[in-house]
Amino acid sequence: MNLGFPEMVFLGLLALLLFGPRRLPEMGRQLGKALGQFKRASTEFQTQLEDEVRQLEVEEDSRRSIAPPTPEGSVAQTAAPSLSSASPAASPPPASSSGGDRANGGHGANGDDGAKGA
Repeated sequence: MNLGFPEMVFLGLLALLLFGPRRLPEMGRQLGKALGQFKRASTEFQTQLEDEVRQLEVEEDSRRSIAPPTPEGSVAQTAAPSLSSASPAASPPPASSSGGDRANGGHGANGDDGAKGA
């Protein structure tokens, strides 16, 4: 809404006729106070909002700098087996999921070579 000088003069004269010369300055002061309070409240709200955003950013940055996330499957996330007094050679070899046994030349206990359904 763009008001020019003629429109402002018209509105001023209309207000003078409606409210009279005594009440017009009083209403102007009340309007000015209301606009000032609104401006202060909106500035305060904006400042509080910016402070909260800054504080959240600082907290997020501090979390990142203290404990950076490690990618899945990294050495830090895998559980290392506990070492006992027994030597690693004494522990049994891990079981193969293919059903074959390398000691038997790739053949499983039933004589097949680990292929299923062939």
